[in-house]
Amino acid sequence: MPHSSHAPQPIIYTPNNPSYSVVLNSSIHNQRFSSPWTPKPLVIVTPFNASHIQATVYCSEKHGIQIRTRSGGHDYEGLSYVSNVAFAVIDLRNLNLISVDVKRKSAWVQAGATLGELYYRIAEKTANLGFPAGDCHSVGISGQIGGGGYGYLTRKYGLAADNILDAKLINAKGRILNRKTMGEDLFWAIRGGGPASFGIILAWKLRLVPIPPTVAVFDVRRTMEDNATKKFVHQWQHRADKVDEDLTIYITFRTVSSVDKEGNKKIVLEVAPRGTYHGSVDKLLQLMQKEFPELGLQRHECIEKEWVESFLYFNSFRNGESLDYLLNRTSNYNLMSFKAKSDFVKEPIPDDLFKGMLRRLYKEEVGRASIDLFPYGGKMNEILESAIPFPYRFGNLYMIHYFVQWNEEMNITASKKHVKWLKRLYKCMTPYVSKNPRATYFNFRDLDIGMHNNKSCTTSTHGNIAKARIWGMKYFNNNFNRLVSVKTVVDPTNFFTNEQSIPPLRTHKKI
Repeated sequence: MPHSSHAPQPIIYTPNNPSYSVVLNSSIHNQRFSSPWTPKPLVIVTPFNASHIQATVYCSEKHGIQIRTRSGGHDYEGLSYVSNVAFAVIDLRNLNLISVDVKRKSAWVQAGATLGELYYRIAEKTANLGFPAGDCHSVGISGQIGGGGYGYLTRKYGLAADNILDAKLINAKGRILNRKTMGEDLFWAIRGGGPASFGIILAWKLRLVPIPPTVAVFDVRRTMEDNATKKFVHQWQHRADKVDEDLTIYITFRTVSSVDKEGNKKIVLEVAPRGTYHGSVDKLLQLMQKEFPELGLQRHECIEKEWVESFLYFNSFRNGESLDYLLNRTSNYNLMSFKAKSDFVKEPIPDDLFKGMLRRLYKEEVGRASIDLFPYGGKMNEILESAIPFPYRFGNLYMIHYFVQWNEEMNITASKKHVKWLKRLYKCMTPYVSKNPRATYFNFRDLDIGMHNNKSCTTSTHGNIAKARIWGMKYFNNNFNRLVSVKTVVDPTNFFTNEQSIPPLRTHKKI
């Protein structure tokens, strides 16, 4: 919750302030953007109320300074705290109040709250309600909603952005708007279309969803050397989107070091299915035996948890740790540099080609690269592509997340090597994933797929519209056109802009 110290807390941090670097780095989860040569903000503002944000908007507009807004800091390309132009960061860490209304099954959440804080505050009030967002506790709730928000409840209730009832936003004129005063077009745009293109979110009103008293979870390890595991992966491709919507199974593939029976070290390809079933272990095992008997899931590999406890489990807190860990705004993983890409799959990838994709993991350092699969189906098939900006619904079997991380950020050659590996993998998958457009997930932001020119504070021209369409269609498909229309109306001077923000349709004077 907001800081409770009696001493007045600073609101503005400039590079001359001894705490500037601490505040800047505290929310950076990708060390690729914490090197000495990474562009830094002219100022960091940590507001305690809306008026602080309004003043920052007025000042930034007056002096031609762009704004970057940060809550959790998990954005893949660092766009909430990095830019090549003169910019200020509004860090919302102090705006993290959460008000849960059990009777109305809703909650108001300030934009600076994390998923862990949200889950903790819901659990304080009830064990029978939850919210369909992600499983990483340190992710900012506002950023995840802004791009869609996928999690273990999505197959049953849709994305986080599908479950928003209202919002409070500060626009380019410094006005505070809610759903009624902003209008349905803008309310549509900010739920999955990237609110940073349209304003600064102050708070979201969430629709909370029913959950059972306990959920059954598992996180197991197998290897692709096992024929049964290969059959499981094949079956998962064909069935994971069609099974009971109470069951969601993610799969991660990575290479690991192993020792054979003779004591010889070797590298094997690990398969790590992890899942949540909204029911008992008994019912989970029955369902798994019916749908995925090849996995051979055993009772001792499953555990029943309260829904909120499952997030401790999936964040590797498995030794009876307190729920207070969910309030920690930092990740419990070793922070490294990383790069990621994503794809959507409409037809199962043939087994031999799938095997070829996985073989490429051997070309990276052991354990430093992974391929994740996230199943679709269920509620996602029922929501129209145009309901919110996130369009990828019916007809998508699963999403692929390609990921590589490394430590040698100071070694530019090494960094380029890892990124080059990822780009080659992504290129080789072109024939087997979605086409026209080749879809990608906005919350897995990827600057490789094009950006409009942002080297000055000039607004977008028709040429920039064409450039933006390259990535805009990949993220939003035909919804991109409506996003441009909304942007043109609500922010025609393009005050809220970044390297992949929605551009307005018409050309205007400089900010």
